[in-house]
Amino acid sequence: MDTVELIQRMRSSSINSATVDALNITVEQLCCDYAHADARKLIATSKEWLGRATDLLNNRLTLPQHRDILHNAGMLALLVGCLEYDLGEAAPAEATRRMSLRLGEESGVPGIVGWSHEMLAWFHLTAGNLRAVVPVAEAGIVAAPSHSVAVQLHGQQAKAYARMGMREQVHEALETGRALLDKLPYPERPGNHFVVDPDKWDFYAMDTYRIVGEDALAERNAKEVIRRSTNADGFVASPMRRTEAELTLAVIAARRGDVDEASALGMAALGGSRRSRPSLLMVASELDHEIRKRAGDARTDFGDLLADLKQPPARKKPAK
Repeated sequence: MDTVELIQRMRSSSINSATVDALNITVEQLCCDYAHADARKLIATSKEWLGRATDLLNNRLTLPQHRDILHNAGMLALLVGCLEYDLGEAAPAEATRRMSLRLGEESGVPGIVGWSHEMLAWFHLTAGNLRAVVPVAEAGIVAAPSHSVAVQLHGQQAKAYARMGMREQVHEALETGRALLDKLPYPERPGNHFVVDPDKWDFYAMDTYRIVGEDALAERNAKEVIRRSTNADGFVASPMRRTEAELTLAVIAARRGDVDEASALGMAALGGSRRSRPSLLMVASELDHEIRKRAGDARTDFGDLLADLKQPPARKKPAK
């Protein structure tokens, strides 16, 4: 079914299962595009589809159709909220997250409720509210204990524990998350942002290994993340994961005393166009701390570039 036919069906007084199936496919593809698509363009497209899903609710629907459309609307809200936060728009992202939470509750889909909590845990982590991460993540695990989001929530807890210096809890969270992941079937679309597969789990583990100083494990995972982020055609399908992996290698270089290499690796990592601004600033600031410990007060090219990146993003002036 092409887009024109889908929209025509949406405008009719009633819809059939093919319309809902097409909407499911479209929403899943948008969630798969998250990793590499331009954030602002994907927000615009996702909002358009969110509006269309909302319009569908005015049609004559069966109960399953109503639930499926609410599910899709909830997934689109999750996607938009993540993209808004990537761009540094924290307030709109939180408002959208709350909408997705309500849609998850109304549709009775535990996964959407769980991902809404996961987003809040991510917001707290990147804002430095480390103690708030653990209970928020726990609430999400309770809401969706058998969904893949629970795996990522254990990962968020591990990230927070690592930054609080709680090594025992780090390993416990990683072991619990890995054990749950091993019980789940491998996802049909591992590129979907709202599923967790072994590759994504290795990415999460890389962050915690780096923070607790297990450099050999962090380096191993970082190299694997970089390798897997590029497909056979040379297309970088996961640029944000690749960036954090490159920053991890830069941190390890700094700890080995090679400040020049660390700075060069860090600058290369910051050159990407698809980025999650809060996550990038968090990890890049950790690299800057490692470099400053060795370079002292001496200015570095990486430090200068990071200072520029920390400036609030310029807002476009409204058209007259």
